[in-house]
Amino acid sequence: MARTLPEPPKIGIVSLGCPKALVDSERILTQLRRDGYQMSPSYDGADVVLVNTCGFLDSAKAESLEAIGEAIAENGRVIVTGCLGHEAEMIRARFPKVLAVTGPQQYEQVVGAVHDAAPFTPSVFLDLVPESGLKLTPRHYSYLKISEGCNHSCKFCIIPDLRGKLVSRPANAVVREAQKLVEAGTRELLVISQDTSAYGVDIGHAESVLNGQNIRAHVADLSRALGETGAWVRLHYIYPYPHVDSLIPLMAEGLVLPYLDIPFQHASPSVLKAMRRPANEAKVLERIGRWRRDVPDLALRSTFIVGFPGETDADFDYLLEWLEEAQLDRVGCFKYEAVAGAAANALPNHVPEEVKEERWHRFMAASARISAAKLAAKVGRTLDVIIDEVDEEGGATGRSKADAPEIDGQVLLRDAVGLTPGDIVRVVIEDADETDLFGVEA
Repeated sequence: MARTLPEPPKIGIVSLGCPKALVDSERILTQLRRDGYQMSPSYDGADVVLVNTCGFLDSAKAESLEAIGEAIAENGRVIVTGCLGHEAEMIRARFPKVLAVTGPQQYEQVVGAVHDAAPFTPSVFLDLVPESGLKLTPRHYSYLKISEGCNHSCKFCIIPDLRGKLVSRPANAVVREAQKLVEAGTRELLVISQDTSAYGVDIGHAESVLNGQNIRAHVADLSRALGETGAWVRLHYIYPYPHVDSLIPLMAEGLVLPYLDIPFQHASPSVLKAMRRPANEAKVLERIGRWRRDVPDLALRSTFIVGFPGETDADFDYLLEWLEEAQLDRVGCFKYEAVAGAAANALPNHVPEEVKEERWHRFMAASARISAAKLAAKVGRTLDVIIDEVDEEGGATGRSKADAPEIDGQVLLRDAVGLTPGDIVRVVIEDADETDLFGVEA
């Protein structure tokens, strides 16, 4: 007699915030899929909707609250998790119908809440999850989280309050995850954490066994091992500690992409001191010069904050001068926002909103000018490009080694018939604008 398998409940998810939160969503969905649940692409088809929130800035909180409200209106059975879950009482007061609220990294509690809301006993006859787990990104690139939390106490940030102090994963566990992802089709590994260059500090850079050999929990050792998987390895959230210099030879060898994402935040010594961040901007410029001598194609991306409390006209002018000298390839800028619970709220001399706005426009104009010049210098060169999308008209969109997905520029290809996402091809660059390159396959 044929066995009729039970119909599993379906789970919908809304994932907000940074790539680290996206990885959290992937872990939650992977476990739920292992437990037999199916995924729903719509509110209508979901038995329960998970909303993974961001709570870092007031604007992010507003977006998260809007997403919770929409999920309740469209579905009614909602579980909230993520950074805003830190404010569970506020969420429950505003949305009494929420089924459960959990904080960041509380994977077991989220999965338990789903089991309570939509009980299900999976069938032993089904193997539902690939060994590499479930992903919310395209097949050809994957975010690889190597640690949680942060040991810094920057005055504008509440991440340590939300996610705790630094907790590093064993190096062998990270590399094994990377190997599974590559075996499943990943061509690019995006290494993320709150502070990637501090990886392993909390565990004394402890060694673990991988394929019969010891591997140290240190960003340089880990980067080399990841590079040996054959995938592009892109490093994000690198603080410029002295040992970061040891990553440059790995880029010269081709094991790691010539790309560093360094959150400088500012350049003025007085503002950096007020932020409680290292104020060694002159030495950083010297090191950037050395790095570029060793790896001429090194791409540097960073983010900055303008309008931090106490920032003067002289501080901002210093930042612009530093930016011109540093010639960073990719730059993002935020106007300072007061974050509930951040130490910066108590600082004197808050900058008026109209001044923040004016400084932001001046900063972005300067960074756009620098970007346009650097991209124009690539016209006529032939670059490696990973393909992200293809269209029905023979075009394709990809990225060079200098471009991370979602946050940097793109390479737009003509006459790209026959390419598929994940292909890595040589492209002749024919034109450029402030953000993107244009070319054709070589």
